[in-house]
Amino acid sequence: MGDQVIDIILFAMVAAFLVFRLWSVLGRRTGHEQTPVKPPQPIMAPRTATSDNVVALPDRSRVSAPARPSSPLDAGLAEIAAADPHFRPETFVDGARHAFDLIVKSFADGDTATLRPLLSDEVYDVFAEAIRHRLATKETVETRVVTMRDPELVEARLEGRTASVTVKFVSSQISATRTADGKIVEGDAERAVEHTDYWTFARNVRASDPNWILVSTGPHE
Repeated sequence: MGDQVIDIILFAMVAAFLVFRLWSVLGRRTGHEQTPVKPPQPIMAPRTATSDNVVALPDRSRVSAPARPSSPLDAGLAEIAAADPHFRPETFVDGARHAFDLIVKSFADGDTATLRPLLSDEVYDVFAEAIRHRLATKETVETRVVTMRDPELVEARLEGRTASVTVKFVSSQISATRTADGKIVEGDAERAVEHTDYWTFARNVRASDPNWILVSTGPHE
């Protein structure tokens, strides 16, 4: 009987030892276990055509807009700018407006000294002749520009070294011509009249003088 008890105790000790060894192997990580694999994540890739009936659209960011055809005016201005790097249409328009005011006033005042450098020989001769006629008849002219729209460029061209630009001026003016005794023989001293003028200015783009001169006036063809 005593021997059986001893055997049972020995078997229990062996079983406990085996359980401990099994736990020591399975219950601890050895560093060789594989890391659990996560399911693949979806990738938002661009869709491509998979059928002959589907056409992929081009990338709009890489497609440049077609160039707009240049008008004759734009082409003329570009030619002038290429020949004269200092030419700027906006600056030219400002100068043309100032020249219009100055020439109109100087002509009314009979101021040929101011007119001379602003006009070509042909235009100056016409203006000077009209001034001489007024002096001979003792007539005077009163002209005042009341309002003016923004001048408009209508034509530009480069012929050889000569650049020319035609400007449309639309203005309201009060103008009256008086005799020596003050009688109005032309115009109205109280009522403004709208005038539309086309003036052409020209300049030698190779010249050192940056000023443009008035070479023609009259209706635009």
